Amino acid sequence: MTTTLPTDFEHIFELAPVSLWLEDFSALKRFFERLRAEGVTDLKTHLIHRPALVAEGTACIRVLRVNAQTLKLFAARDPAHLLDNLGQVFRDDMLEQVVEEWTQLWEGQLEFSNQTVNYTLDGRRLDVLVRARILQGHEGDWGRVMVSLEDVTDSQSNLSRLAHSERYARDLFEHSPVSLWVEDFSAVKRLLDEAREQGIRDFPTFIRVHPEFVTRCMQEIRVIDVNRLTLDMFGARDKQHLLNSLDQLFRDEMVESFSDQLIDLWQGKLEQQREVSNYSLSGDKLHIHMQFSVLQGHEADWDLVLVSLVDITARKKAEAYLEYLGKHDVLTRLRNRAYYADELNRLARRGPWPVSVLVIDLNGLKSVNDEEGHAAGDALLRRAGEVLAKAVDSPACAARIGGDEFAVLLPATDARAALAMRERILSLLELNNQFYTGRPLTLSMGIATCQQGESLDAAVSRADQAMYAEKARYYQQQDADRRQNSDGSPAP
Repeated sequence: MTTTLPTDFEHIFELAPVSLWLEDFSALKRFFERLRAEGVTDLKTHLIHRPALVAEGTACIRVLRVNAQTLKLFAARDPAHLLDNLGQVFRDDMLEQVVEEWTQLWEGQLEFSNQTVNYTLDGRRLDVLVRARILQGHEGDWGRVMVSLEDVTDSQSNLSRLAHSERYARDLFEHSPVSLWVEDFSAVKRLLDEAREQGIRDFPTFIRVHPEFVTRCMQEIRVIDVNRLTLDMFGARDKQHLLNSLDQLFRDEMVESFSDQLIDLWQGKLEQQREVSNYSLSGDKLHIHMQFSVLQGHEADWDLVLVSLVDITARKKAEAYLEYLGKHDVLTRLRNRAYYADELNRLARRGPWPVSVLVIDLNGLKSVNDEEGHAAGDALLRRAGEVLAKAVDSPACAARIGGDEFAVLLPATDARAALAMRERILSLLELNNQFYTGRPLTLSMGIATCQQGESLDAAVSRADQAMYAEKARYYQQQDADRRQNSDGSPAP
């Protein structure tokens, strides 16, 4: 493996697309030791109502260095401007969160992470994810701590003053709180240059017609080094394990995103960022925010490239869940009223025609809620959701549109096919009642079909009226049943 020179790592650190702070926590460690000597065992409880002590501890932290991205993030002219105004940066909301960070150090951890709030020098509030680690060799005195704020994206280039030895530069690289890859793209550049010399002008069309070119470029990338967080992110035992398994990490969707990356390189974009998909060695899909930069001084041959990866899988899952909640009813897992309304409007504009509508109401929900409680009522609603989810396939849409009201939209479905859907629902309803004991599930349904040129809203109204008529017949029958004795004779 090629050893990266100290100056190279200096560039890597300065170009890191995150705000980095090198700080001295040694006085904070002595502050903790004093509190322990005074009998404090629970730091969080002790500090939570003692803001003066929090301020005293904060004053113990000494900032040694910041990178250029930090100055840009906090709107500072220079380091002195930033360091002279730290009281504007770390204030208000920050003071509560700093206790959470200190508690992790107090309990013996060598690193901490936290969601907190900072402020720029021009007064803007920043929500930032803070990660920090005590650097190797300073575990005993906390004299060097690396802190990153992961909201930062752009790379800068003034790191050379931070490190003067290979070990120091190696520590900065190894303990970076983001996944860092040092790669050699020189063979990729040669392949692109050869394609240009062969007369290729429309590169996007070329790689679409020749996908094997993209595959070859991926195979020509040489990974020089990765840091420790990279091993943790991908579940590798060591660097060799990771480097021997790259085909497991970069596959499937990665080919498409790498094609986009090649197009950017073809167009001269040597700094890039995009969201990509990778895979851990255990097979789990990872959503990654990737930043790519050809390092300064290597623009001619691309033999030294810095790639940083931030795992945004949790954020993506949260976004997907929020999107799900926006379109689904949580109780029944059917589509919700908002989605139903949008789909109804879309079908009214575009079809395909004819469009049939089933309006459905769960019978007796109010009496179940009154007599057995809302948990029993919710169980009936979930059963109705199970029946409709099983009965209705895409492109049809089943939705819960009210408390006990449901609807099924059937594009390109005539009246006969709509009746068949009604029969399918009733058949599944019978099976559902055989499976569940207790009160049977019953539904009242109304059907209407809309031809092209007719009003779909009017069809929904007709289906609604038909449903209420069936519901009235259901309750009339229920009332008649209650008025009869068990032998069929009229009740007195």
